Amino acid sequence: MTSMTGYAYVEETGETYTVSVEIKSYNSRFLDLTINLPSFLGRLETFFREKITPSVLRGKTDVSIRIREETTDTRVSVDTAAARAYADAIGRVAEALGRGDANGAAGVPLSLIVQQEGVLVSHREFDLECYRTLIEPVFTRALTAFIADRRREGENLRTDLFAKIAELDAAAAFFAEWQPRMELLFRESITRRFNELLGDAADPQRVMTEIAAMLVKYTINEEIVRLQSHLAALKTELAENPAPGRKIDFICQEINREINTIGSKNQFPEVGAMVITAKNALENIREQARNVE
Repeated sequence: MTSMTGYAYVEETGETYTVSVEIKSYNSRFLDLTINLPSFLGRLETFFREKITPSVLRGKTDVSIRIREETTDTRVSVDTAAARAYADAIGRVAEALGRGDANGAAGVPLSLIVQQEGVLVSHREFDLECYRTLIEPVFTRALTAFIADRRREGENLRTDLFAKIAELDAAAAFFAEWQPRMELLFRESITRRFNELLGDAADPQRVMTEIAAMLVKYTINEEIVRLQSHLAALKTELAENPAPGRKIDFICQEINREINTIGSKNQFPEVGAMVITAKNALENIREQARNVE
């Protein structure tokens, strides 16, 4: 079992570079994968996306890949014509507003000119395959650690889920044990009422008819059978399905329906107390299931 929550960070430093990869994920109904790369490495996104998707099926997953270099092959060119045009234009604006001086364009601050679009243009020459070779081993180590973290948390979830399922198994056994006792109490209650009202004149056939009607209305045998079946399916799903999160939620809905029906038919405080215990265990399972991939 795997949790949808996980985190990993790996950093590697070479002679002229530092590569870092951070992967973190949160709960989400579907896979929502975001990969953040330096803009000049954008073409590598598909490569890393294909590396992670076979291992991560659900969850909002953010991957941040950073590379810092001590030396770069960046070249900066200057468009002098654009610089002069900006300087002249800014000087004319200043003059029109009464803020110019005798120096005209020469008085325009250099810092303002170089900020204008197209004045300074950077060109970076790089080998994409070389960067991929640098990043891939770091990414692989981070992904391995990330998956291990999710699985470790998943095992904690498994332990907690099976503990809560054991509580539901105990509740189902309690209901099954009480079913014949409930029927006996119904029989005794109805018989006693007829005897109190009619004494020896009570018609045994009429008594049996009333008992049968009461049992049809309040028996919980079918609900117990379905509850036990759903619990068996839930345990099978947790044991055999590597990504049972969605199925767990559906099975829990069915379990909740049976417990609610048992509660609505119940006439005894002991059974009512167990219904509350079962609903509490089920709610814990549903809450934890939101973290399961």
